[in-house]
Amino acid sequence: MTTADLPPADDFCRTDLPARPTGRLDTARCSVQALARGDSGIATASPVQRWLLVEQPGPWGRDALLQSRFDARVAPLLAERARREDVRVLLVRRPGDRLADAGGRWAYADSRRGREGLWWSVRASDEELLTAPWDGSVGERSQRPTYLVCTHGGHDACCALRGRPLARAMPAPGPADVWECSHLGGDRFAANVVVLPHGFYYGQVPGDGGLLVAAHEQGQVALAWLRGRAGLPAHVQAAQHGAREELGLLGVDDLAPLGATQLPDPEPDVERWEVALAGPAGTVTVVVESRPSPEAAQLTCSAVRPGRVRTWHRLSVSR
Repeated sequence: MTTADLPPADDFCRTDLPARPTGRLDTARCSVQALARGDSGIATASPVQRWLLVEQPGPWGRDALLQSRFDARVAPLLAERARREDVRVLLVRRPGDRLADAGGRWAYADSRRGREGLWWSVRASDEELLTAPWDGSVGERSQRPTYLVCTHGGHDACCALRGRPLARAMPAPGPADVWECSHLGGDRFAANVVVLPHGFYYGQVPGDGGLLVAAHEQGQVALAWLRGRAGLPAHVQAAQHGAREELGLLGVDDLAPLGATQLPDPEPDVERWEVALAGPAGTVTVVVESRPSPEAAQLTCSAVRPGRVRTWHRLSVSR
């Protein structure tokens, strides 16, 4: 399929995509309830390892790429390529600059260990992204962390109500280092942030996010709000978090995974793993356990019924 096979999109700047979410952060919101319950975000980072960031101001519908001012003929083709190449597409825009003309910027980011990098380019048309290389061979490499704050109100109101103020206030060193972005996942943990290129997910980030920025500018994680590192299995994310808590190892490259063994389940619905990590003084072995939540809860503002999740717990850490 090519763009010529698709019908023309002569009116894609639709009025059915609200620029601002309705409502407020009252007790019915999923993020308010999650904070009250004390929900743990540990080991909830996405499995994605490669990213395509596409600057696109203006409103975003629930499916941001397909329901935005991005070329409607190109959008499904770009989504198809991203699925085929296992790349996550995120729309991005300047904080508070929803209706400004975009500069046509786009970036490819790689979060795989040993290949971390993010490269910015400029497109003359959306169609260029269908053939542009997604491998870091083009564009200007970013020399510092890039902070993406989920503000996707078309997906969940909490993301906009908590994310937009954070994105506007976040004290990053440069104006191009903070972007609003489309859906990251884990709506109830809003405000959600992903830090590229390493792919660290954060949730329930308070205030202006200054402590998170300060940590990453020093090459460290902000453990208090860390959900995990993208691309790693949940049990490895949980083991890294447990080892960081126990040993105080906060470097972004600390505790690379060496291997994992699933242990016999101690009881039904309980999952237990032994994970080996590379510590600075040798192997660190962590035993973690996953249990279902004791009760169902509202996981998104739009959920029609309560759902259950699994939570991860550190059992032991040994050098």
